[in-house]
Amino acid sequence: MKGKNQKLKLLYLAKIMQEQTDETHYLTMPEIISELAKYDIEAQRKSVYDDLATLTDYGIDIVKEQSGSKTYYHCVSREFELAEIRLIIDAISSSKFITVRKTKDLIRKLENMLSLYDAKLIDREVYVSGRIKKYERKYFLYCGCNSKCYS
Repeated sequence: MKGKNQKLKLLYLAKIMQEQTDETHYLTMPEIISELAKYDIEAQRKSVYDDLATLTDYGIDIVKEQSGSKTYYHCVSREFELAEIRLIIDAISSSKFITVRKTKDLIRKLENMLSLYDAKLIDREVYVSGRIKKYERKYFLYCGCNSKCYS
């Protein structure tokens, strides 16, 4: 019997590989199957092999590496490299016209594009406090609904 989230298997597999693996962090097939089980997805080795190949065909660069008797899988390329994300975060952090709140929101979104491990590295390096930034402002909009609307 298939789990209720079977149709989401490929999406969750992509999420697992992008979040939990990178150039230095790998998952074995049993670990991948265990991670899928956390989403209530039953998976067999053969179907996961096929799904990893499908993700690679789609453009998510997943590499299989052999070390002794163990086989490891990891995602090796992303939309942005770690150095590029750092550069963007530095530009956002030093920008005077972006509010502190918006800076934090943008940095959080950029961190989501990295593996969990790289996001932790970035999080330790980011220090926004003390820089001259705009204060948060609310703008009143008139939309005709007879109530106050804020953006």
